[in-house]
Formats: sequence, C-alpha cells, structure tokens
Amino acid sequence: MNIAMLDPSLFTGRYDDSLCAALAGQGAEVTLLGRPMRATDAIAPQGYAYLPHFFRRSEALRAKMGEGRAFRIVKAAEYGLACALGDIAPLTDAELVHVQWLPLAPADRLMLQRLKGRTALVHTVHNADAYHADAGLQGRGYRALLDLFDALVVHGDTTRAALVGQGVDPARIHVTPHPPMRLAAASSEDFAAIPPPTLPRLLFFGTIRPYKGIDLLIEACLQLWRAGYLFELVLAGKPFMDVAPLTDAVAQAGFADRLITDFGFLTESRLDAHMARADMIAFPYRHIDSSGAFLSALHHGKAMVTSDAGMFGQLPDGVAVRAAAGNAPALAQALLPLVESAAIRQEYGARARAYGEEMGSWKDMAVATIGIYDNVLAGRA
Repeated sequence: MNIAMLDPSLFTGRYDDSLCAALAGQGAEVTLLGRPMRATDAIAPQGYAYLPHFFRRSEALRAKMGEGRAFRIVKAAEYGLACALGDIAPLTDAELVHVQWLPLAPADRLMLQRLKGRTALVHTVHNADAYHADAGLQGRGYRALLDLFDALVVHGDTTRAALVGQGVDPARIHVTPHPPMRLAAASSEDFAAIPPPTLPRLLFFGTIRPYKGIDLLIEACLQLWRAGYLFELVLAGKPFMDVAPLTDAVAQAGFADRLITDFGFLTESRLDAHMARADMIAFPYRHIDSSGAFLSALHHGKAMVTSDAGMFGQLPDGVAVRAAAGNAPALAQALLPLVESAAIRQEYGARARAYGEEMGSWKDMAVATIGIYDNVLAGRA
C-alpha cells in the first residue's frame, strides 16, 4: 500500500512522524510531504520517506524576512500557486493521500479538486473547528473541504458529534483514539538553558493562541499570588497573539519574579526539559477537541490542571484537576490544592502517568488506520 501523508506546514510534526513510522512498521510504503525542515523540528523518519514538497522558496527567505506580514503573504502566494498549478505527481502516484492539516482552505480546495477522482482521499480532523474561530481567511471554506474526502478520521466522540452536527455523513467518519506521544528527549544543554524551580512550578507550553486561555491562566495565578500562595509560572512557546498586556499585568501587580517566559519556536527537546522541570502543567483551553500537548506530557507524570472542554471533559476522574472552561476563578480554585500540597501533586502526577500507560499505542493506531484505508480503497474499486 502506497500512502502519501500530507501536512504542508508540519502543524503536527510529532504526530505525523509517529503515525508514519507506525504505518511503515505495518508494511505500508509511506511518504510524508511537508515543508523544509527547521532547526526546531525533530522528525527523524524511521521506515518512511520525507519529501520537503511545500514552501521551499518561502522557507528559504524566512531567515531574511522574519515571520511578519510580508513573509506570511509570500508563503500564502507560494502555497496558492502550488495548489493551483504545482506538481502533484507525488500525490497522484500514491494509492491514497492522507491529509493531516489543510493550512489555507481557499488554496487547499484547488489542490483537492485536482486530486479528486485520481487517488483516494482521507483527512484527519484534529479539531472540528480547525482554526478555533481565529483564523480569518486561513479557515474560510474549511467545512466544504470535508465533502471532498472519501473518509474522515477523528480522535473522539466530541469531534465526531460536531461533524455530524455540521451535516457530515456519519458513515464517512472513523474514530481512532489518539495515542500518547513522546517529544525528543531533553539534552544537558536544554536543561542548562532553563532555570531550576525555586518554588512549585506551573508550566504552560506550546503555541500560544487565544483559544488556549493563557489570559485565564494569568488571571487565576494573579488571584492566587495576591492571596499569598507561593508558586511560579512558566510560559514556554511561540505566541500567536499579543502577550505583552498579560506579562505587563503580572509586572504591574508586583509578581514579575514569579513569571518565567521562554517565547519562540522551541525545539521538542527544550519543551521536554520544561516539562521535566515543572511540578504542574496547565491546559486552560477555552475549547479543544483533542490535545497533542496533553498527550505528550502524560509520561512525565506531572500533576495536570485542565479545563473541561473537549477531550478534557471526558478524562477519567482523577487523571487531572478540572475547571469550567473560560472561568478564571474556577481555574484558580482547581490550582489551589496542587499549589498547596506536594503530596497531592505527586498523587495526580502518578494518575496521569498511569493513564498514559493504559492508552493505546501507535501500533494500534496504525492497524486501525490501515483498516480505514482498506475500506476506502475497496469502496473505490
């Protein structure tokens, strides 16, 4: 079976790498098509091929142009031309194209229309609202793209129900639970770059976007700091929003020494070091279907505090401390027992690790995914 795995911007590189390697382990011939690798990527193909098929010219200009509006326009233009007129032989030569992310819906439509009927098309819908209502042009028309696929893969009943509510035929939706992931292991250099904690440490890591609720986390922490509770907060990841008002609010309240920031595109190993240093990890998302960040943190065995959105609301009791999504006071109350008690942190951390060990493996995911491929190809035959 010849599979072209498609993630043009490498939005979910760790997921892509894990799935492609597992599919190859089950005998599939897999090529992952993305952009040129960056220093922050940690993809090391095992048993599958990697092809930097997209964004080759714009990525070459990235260091000179920075990542401002001009660079984004160049990227969008290059991608639009590639979708409309570019070489799609690596895709049409495959028996099946499995799309992980569609980075620019108006352009993606052009590519999918060129592929439709020439190869089987499968899409993993990581979140029913792919861009969490803050993408503008990027996500315009995304829902209509779903009708071009032979099958859709989701990771839980939340996403399935949302798609059915949007009018997607349930027969085209396949649920495959998302296995835990492991980021590249931290090096001694990564640990040296991160100060060790002087107080119980709460970590937020990953891309920083409005839907992830970092403003709610800051507000909750300020409430607890003002009440006299001692802990520190680390924010680690690339902001895709203006975070200056949030960090300024912490400084103006007199707690600048409690906040550690590590902003930018961080390597997996650096994020792994942050998780190892932390005592607690926060996921205060306003809305989410499934969270790769949460699943990549489980094996560290750290106490988790989450909202009750999406997959978090379906976690077994005791895996994480939960708070109502969008509610900063409730988040503060959820954090309080973890901040106060090392024993409670250890208890919740052990439950998180055990939960990760009980979840399915990437081999299980690969077997289920190949079953979906077989059904799609049989239907086309």
